Amino acid sequence: MSWAGPEDVYLSTSLASYLDKKLLVLLRDGRKLLGILRSFDQFANAVLEGACERVIVGDLYCDIPLGLYVIRGENVVLIGELAQKAEREASDLKGTMRKRMEFLDMD
Repeated sequence: MSWAGPEDVYLSTSLASYLDKKLLVLLRDGRKLLGILRSFDQFANAVLEGACERVIVGDLYCDIPLGLYVIRGENVVLIGELAQKAEREASDLKGTMRKRMEFLDMD
């Protein structure tokens, strides 16, 4: 049985400041997940609430809803807090693009 070492304690205390905040999590396979950090442990296993996978192609992106999502810590490359202002501007832009495209009737 192995116990958490001192480096694990530093990791868990640094993640504590992100609790209940919207985060971007980059995984080893290149996926980008967004969600609210609800829980974590000493191995950086994390639980995201309201998670979605962001798929980016060129200048465009879409979010695929995932719901409650558990991430294994060894797959995490990067965790960062999302700036609310930037996220709001991106969603506003997406809304205006949708409005601009509604006039096109493909039927």
